[in-house]
Amino acid sequence: MYRVIGERSLSTTEIDETTARSLYRDVVRTRRFDERAIALQRRGWMSGYPPFEGQEASQVGAAHAMRESDWLVPTYRSNAAQIARGVPMSDVLRFRRGYPEYASDHEVPILPQAVPIASQLPHAVGLGMAMNYTGDEAAALCCFGDGATSEGDFHEALNFAGVFSAPTVFFCENNGWAISMPRERQTASESIAIKADAYGITGVQVDGNDPLAVYGVVGEALSSAREGEPVLVESLTYRRGAHTTSDDPSRYRDEEELPDWRTADPLERYESYLREERVIDDGDVERIAEEADEEFTEAVERAESGPEARPEDVFDPVYESADPRLVKQRERLFASVAEHDPQRMER
Repeated sequence: MYRVIGERSLSTTEIDETTARSLYRDVVRTRRFDERAIALQRRGWMSGYPPFEGQEASQVGAAHAMRESDWLVPTYRSNAAQIARGVPMSDVLRFRRGYPEYASDHEVPILPQAVPIASQLPHAVGLGMAMNYTGDEAAALCCFGDGATSEGDFHEALNFAGVFSAPTVFFCENNGWAISMPRERQTASESIAIKADAYGITGVQVDGNDPLAVYGVVGEALSSAREGEPVLVESLTYRRGAHTTSDDPSRYRDEEELPDWRTADPLERYESYLREERVIDDGDVERIAEEADEEFTEAVERAESGPEARPEDVFDPVYESADPRLVKQRERLFASVAEHDPQRMER
């Protein structure tokens, strides 16, 4: 397993101080986003939210390793990767309030985040194969959790990527738990990375709580993918909070089963390292935190500035034309729901 923090100084890596500070800034930005998004959900601002505290370093490192033309294929917990990639915080918040991501104004090459488990993996391979057909010198980075490796989509995607040399990097954030199911109940294999051998592609492990290590490993993986060699990266990280805001991890999780580096706060760990390397100081830490809070406040204001999403809006992109029969059917459906469960309509 590859890591930088605790094993080598920054000067012995190929990462310069500017990049190291940029990684730190985005780890802070996404941490503040996560903390304040949870607070918004608790007061009813959005119906549900999947916390990612503990996985910021993993996602930020991977996002920074991408070229501008590379495609990001996120899962529902990939908000840090999306934000670090350039998606406005307000767009991520609006999605949680019922707005479709494809209505966003940004031009970041990214697919909408996938909520079904592992369904995005074959799509990522399809993107890669399309790049091969069109001659694009780019790659797709597909994010998913360790629980997704139990789905058939995982095996089909890796098999197709290997057979067709699709420029795809499969980025598995192994946080140890698929909701309440521990990794050892998901698979008997020694690791997630070793599964790559079955499909004729490369598998590597990285310390997912070390943004410098993830940046380096994913950067190399993307370079290999662009040359027609897909890679499976297993980022060993840890979900410090709940699976979602409706979950209680204290009922099933025991942190003593994992080593300290796995459960430690990646932000504190990285900040301490950069201070020791004399890359940041107190002034930098305070300024970056203040800027992150200001950015989030502005994002909330933008998210609230538009019209509220209506339940019936979910049907708008489904039908090409407004067939009168479908319109009446839809009206009857929502009238029935409004009559029997008005609180559901309000939600």
